[in-house]
Amino acid sequence: MIEKIKQYFTLSKPEIMLLVIVTGATSLVLEGSLLREPLRFLLALVALYLTGGSANALNQYFERERDALMKRTAGRRPLPQKKISHKGALIFSLLMGISGVLIFGFFFNWYSALLSLVTLLFYSFFYTLYLKPTTPQNIVIGGAAGAMAPVGVWVAATGSMSWEPWILFLIIFLWTPPHFWALALFYTDDYRASKLPMMPVIHGERSTLNQIVFYTLILVAASLTLVFSQKVGWVYGAAAAILGFRFIRQSFKARASQTEKDYRRLFFMSIQYLFILFVVIVVEIFI
Repeated sequence: MIEKIKQYFTLSKPEIMLLVIVTGATSLVLEGSLLREPLRFLLALVALYLTGGSANALNQYFERERDALMKRTAGRRPLPQKKISHKGALIFSLLMGISGVLIFGFFFNWYSALLSLVTLLFYSFFYTLYLKPTTPQNIVIGGAAGAMAPVGVWVAATGSMSWEPWILFLIIFLWTPPHFWALALFYTDDYRASKLPMMPVIHGERSTLNQIVFYTLILVAASLTLVFSQKVGWVYGAAAAILGFRFIRQSFKARASQTEKDYRRLFFMSIQYLFILFVVIVVEIFI
């Protein structure tokens, strides 16, 4: 029973959702009002996990046959391994998504519920079923869904928009292509076998690396604009500059060497970059 629950939980892609929760929590700390209501703060993150996890689970449900063709996913995901039924996965996915949307609606506001629903549907259906199998720009366009967490929880807390969560959105949006393409570079054969038009498959390594460098440069520039917020200052600015320099340097190194070692290093550095950058925002605000 415990093993079965674990397999269902795996559908939500908890390793990805950890970063999503960090970005959402950072947005709530930056906004500030829910810091006086810790239970509502946590409830907003629970709703975020449920809606984001539902999108990830639906993604695995729709891609179960393709995942079975890829070495990266065939031995790791529960549906290709037939550890759970595809009908059970679908029901679990829908229950998660419905629960998350209703929590946003009843405990916060229907504006945030609508945003979460649109984001869930965009990723689950438009990205998974249309963008991913048809265009090498899939992750660029589809990355908007993964970047919506700061905006969604900000709206849940306030019932309105502001420019700060959109800067957080922009950081995640611009971070997604170099992060994902670094992964795609050392799993190119997998994507070729599954007939997915990923950037390295369609345009080759050199073109992909050039675009990684481009997105990394504008990502770092965008991250520095947050210093204009009165809630963060020189600590964040210094961290953004140092982390950005390391990220840019590694992207240039990967382009020069074109080795799997540097692709993997770039991928894991991208995770460190985003995680540390958002943690610094939280730390500076509390200080």
